[in-house]
Amino acid sequence: MNRPTAAVVAGAALILSVASAQAGPCTAKIAQFEKAVRQSGNNPIAGPTASQTIGAQLGHQPTPGSVRRAEAGAQATFQASLARAKRLDARGNRAGCTSALAEAKRRFSLQ
Repeated sequence: MNRPTAAVVAGAALILSVASAQAGPCTAKIAQFEKAVRQSGNNPIAGPTASQTIGAQLGHQPTPGSVRRAEAGAQATFQASLARAKRLDARGNRAGCTSALAEAKRRFSLQ
């Protein structure tokens, strides 16, 4: 192996070892879930979800504005759950990131 190639290989190995050393306990699971979320982009049924409102349970029809607010709220709650999982993962908090990731998964329908 020539000297420049050896230096590139050694540098890449160092970068990969540092990156894996900084990975948290949930990093791989978070990445796998984010990949599934990205791949669901063409599915019109997939996306953030929220609980049914009392009005909907009483048979009230949603307005376009209430639908937009519900969709925005579901997106914000999902993003907050995923961000929390990433923060806890970065801190090495396995139980916390596992719980937050499970919450994010509950808040996003991949179907």
